[in-house]
Amino acid sequence: MKISQDEIQDLYAFTRQHFVEHYDLQTELVDHLANDIESIWIKQPKLHYREARDKAFKKFGVFGFMDVLEKRHKAMNKKYIKYLWFEFKKWFTFPKLLITLTVFIAFYTAFSTNMASYALVLSYGLIAIWCIYKSIQLNRQFRRRKEKSQKKWMLEEIIFKQAGGSALMLISQLPTWFRISGDYFDSYGFIILISIFSTFFVLWMYVSFELLPNKAEDLLNETYPEFSL
Repeated sequence: MKISQDEIQDLYAFTRQHFVEHYDLQTELVDHLANDIESIWIKQPKLHYREARDKAFKKFGVFGFMDVLEKRHKAMNKKYIKYLWFEFKKWFTFPKLLITLTVFIAFYTAFSTNMASYALVLSYGLIAIWCIYKSIQLNRQFRRRKEKSQKKWMLEEIIFKQAGGSALMLISQLPTWFRISGDYFDSYGFIILISIFSTFFVLWMYVSFELLPNKAEDLLNETYPEFSL
């Protein structure tokens, strides 16, 4: 016996009922369940579809699809970091290296003044405002994309939502940085260190909030052959 198209659609609904929201993981699980159901029917050809489906589902254990969901999320996070790192490294090769050096010099100059502590808070305050703005913008884009396609892909959600966590972390640390920075800005080594960190952080945020979302279509087509369909 072969599983029908109506039963395939039921399996998609079944995965959604068990908290699997992403279409790519749904498709993988549906394929796995369908194969298991057909294997069960070879041994028990008279078994009803729903009984065979529930029997196949029991193979996933007490936590159902949660273990599979966690593993897929880790795998997509690794892929996202790989894309992020690939784009980030470009800023340390010509001609983008010139922009990187310009950003570093700007931070170093600002942090070398008598108003260094205020320059630090102002710089990161502006970065935080930009990050919040981009987070809101990307969330809206993600919702529109989902409404248009009626599908949610795990890597797509990571690309459009992951970077927002960095902005929240930044904002929460601003008061602490302002409090401790005044004690160290008379140190040449500290000024260089905080300038390097700030340069890296700006580039990392730019890649996260701007470059990767703009390349989302290409990255999703590369990851999911069925995405363009």
